[in-house]
Amino acid sequence: MSEVKQGYKGHSLELLDKYKVRVWGEVEVKTTRGDFKGILLPRSENDDENHIVLKLITGYNVGIAVDTVLNMNECGYKEAHYKIPEKEFPISANKPNIKLFGTGGTIASRLDYRTGAVIPAFSPGELYGAVPELADICNLKTEKLFAVFSENMGPQQYIELAKSIGKEIENDIDGIVIGHGTDTMHHTAAALAFMVQDSPVPIVMVGSQRSSDRPSSDAALNLIHATKAAAESDIAEIVVCMFGPTSDKYGLLHQATRVRKMHSSYRSTFRTIGDIPLAMIDRERITPLSDNYSKRRPDKKVTIKPYFEEKIALLYYYPNMQPDVVNSLIDSGYKGIVIAGTGLGHVNKAVYSSIERAQKEGVAIYMTVQTLWGYVHMFVYDTGRDLMAKGIVPLENMLPEVAYIKLGWALGQTSDLDKVKEIMLTPICSEITEREPYNGYLVFQGGVPEVENFLRTIHK
Repeated sequence: MSEVKQGYKGHSLELLDKYKVRVWGEVEVKTTRGDFKGILLPRSENDDENHIVLKLITGYNVGIAVDTVLNMNECGYKEAHYKIPEKEFPISANKPNIKLFGTGGTIASRLDYRTGAVIPAFSPGELYGAVPELADICNLKTEKLFAVFSENMGPQQYIELAKSIGKEIENDIDGIVIGHGTDTMHHTAAALAFMVQDSPVPIVMVGSQRSSDRPSSDAALNLIHATKAAAESDIAEIVVCMFGPTSDKYGLLHQATRVRKMHSSYRSTFRTIGDIPLAMIDRERITPLSDNYSKRRPDKKVTIKPYFEEKIALLYYYPNMQPDVVNSLIDSGYKGIVIAGTGLGHVNKAVYSSIERAQKEGVAIYMTVQTLWGYVHMFVYDTGRDLMAKGIVPLENMLPEVAYIKLGWALGQTSDLDKVKEIMLTPICSEITEREPYNGYLVFQGGVPEVENFLRTIHK
């Protein structure tokens, strides 16, 4: 059967017709794998014909294979409209004014079950309808700059976002929130840290790991925390605000050049690497953890440096890497390469010839470590000393992605490799630090007695 009915077709549509059940109907389903009760949802137009989807009373969705269904019964019907209510956002003269820029992340959203698309709520009225707590914190204005997935964020978006931030600061805004997809949020954070310097107000990046239609969504609380940070924090830097633990106990504010996404699905995915977060934040208070940040100022002066050279690359070294990997970048006109090397900053000898060629042809090459924690120390072994002699410059404890972003930013300003080197090795916003604190490297190993005892005493 080729007919399509709210996303159902073929075998799944035949099943609905057989038992006379309707989309949005409350149905009881008996299957070979157990019994289920929930709302029969529309399906995405691109989904297969062999499953039906229920929204259970828990709020989660479950897919049921058509060939496992023994019986279905519709016991109620109420068509649902997954639309976020819109209310007029209240304005108060004694509350700070906050600007929320949207880039395409789904910090507050509804799911269109017919297409499978997540539709963001973005106007102040929509956000107030979804997260009314925002009105207790600030006066909110919004502007959607882009509507892209975070993997499609790049230099063009970094530059426009930096310029837009500069204009808002000049217009006397008290703080800025940036809604962003989580996958590349740390890349954009680093870009803004270099492009937006000496900000007098907080600039807070926020996203959500789980969409707003899920009971376990972190979207609303992350947005509340981020807005509170922008409105009340004295941290006048680019920061990332996301869940601290996997529970909703508190969020963390991470410095832009020391943060990284570390888990594909955990809500506590972002971690500060090689240091500690700047602050904890919950609905009631902001608790500083570090004083290593720029403070909020009453002036509205900011320096915007919106530069970026796109012909740069980040190479993750692997055993038996061949010179053609580097040569292909040179042949394609790349002007800069960052290598995430092994150990203290090493690659194999097979690549030496291509590195020499890159140096002769004016390609800037820098070394970071793929261990993430720790420093490049290329003078310890012969390999490192040989590589430095061939023109590779070590970047201390700069994270690989941050080095990639900074090199693009540096080459966007000058093609003079000595000046590029000076820019790369001059710390701007903690991308290079003099040392890592003793508690800046914590990776616990589950299963061992001391860690298991510790985990039993804390909230995960």
